[in-house]
Amino acid sequence: MEERIRIMKQKQTAAVLSQREMATDIYDMWIRTSLARDAAPGQFLCIYPKDSSTLLPRPISICEVDADRTALRIVYRAAGAGTREFSGYTKGDDVFVLGNLGNGFPLREGRGKRVFLIGGGIGIPPMLELAKRLDADKRILLGYRDGELFLKEDLEKYGAVYVATEDGSAGTRGNVLDAVAENDLEADMIFACGPMPMLRAVKAYGASHRIPAYISLEERMACGVGACLGCVARTVKTDHHSHVNNARICTDGPVFEAQDVDI
Repeated sequence: MEERIRIMKQKQTAAVLSQREMATDIYDMWIRTSLARDAAPGQFLCIYPKDSSTLLPRPISICEVDADRTALRIVYRAAGAGTREFSGYTKGDDVFVLGNLGNGFPLREGRGKRVFLIGGGIGIPPMLELAKRLDADKRILLGYRDGELFLKEDLEKYGAVYVATEDGSAGTRGNVLDAVAENDLEADMIFACGPMPMLRAVKAYGASHRIPAYISLEERMACGVGACLGCVARTVKTDHHSHVNNARICTDGPVFEAQDVDI
């Protein structure tokens, strides 16, 4: 398995370069930050609200990296007080960030193979930088609630894209694995991020087809820095430090080999 290198995390003040609402309650923000130099697919940032009544930072996955502009792109859903605050930021505003956090997707494991990149809902954004950097034969499967297909055009630049929608308004009616079956797709490896029911289905699919799967459990994160223990996942193996069968998603993950976690 590819060795994962931990980059020392930094807290810094970034600056908003641009922001727009790209779908209902889905926001697309570019920030200028030196963290772009070391960001890897599958890692995330913790963004701190300026409202002092909001105590915890919000973990948000890195969607895209522009090293030439020293910029990072985040795409997130405005769903609570913190992210609603972020959605009001405009060009030139300060953004307080901690990064780069977590262990990302093991690119070397997928090199030269047929790989499913599976994103569901707000788990779609980290698939973009992954698709850009992964040297593989990529089949990109995207699951949406409806026809608001955010980031679909961006991802089409890097591989064949297949869409599934819950309401059948675009692509395959159903979920991403329905799209796999409908299009008779095959793969040697799976990288996935999305809601827990989808990840459970991906894990089961990988096991039944004997396909290695790496899944990002970012949906479960709370503080993002390992302090609150709100994101502990049960693991198959015993941790050699704590001697218990668990891992903190934000520090040990968020990407895990699917067979190693009990979800």
